[in-house]
Amino acid sequence: MAMDSGIFARLTRVVQQFVCGLHGHDALLHFDDGRMSLQCSSCGYESPGWDVRPVQAESRVVDATSRVVQMPLVRERRVA
Repeated sequence: MAMDSGIFARLTRVVQQFVCGLHGHDALLHFDDGRMSLQCSSCGYESPGWDVRPVQAESRVVDATSRVVQMPLVRERRVA
């Protein structure tokens, strides 16, 4: 019986998130350990989010054979 209530609870949550998504989620910013996401205050749906931890600088070696391509500048158009 406990297994059925767990499956029923998950199914209910998925249906509730689907219906809430049709009407538009009430998204609020949600912060967690080095992560920021949007979380619906009505149904609990959470977006994949963004990693907000500082990026460590990597040492990059510049390839001597790489070329720099410069695009020609376009002059600003004047409208009468």
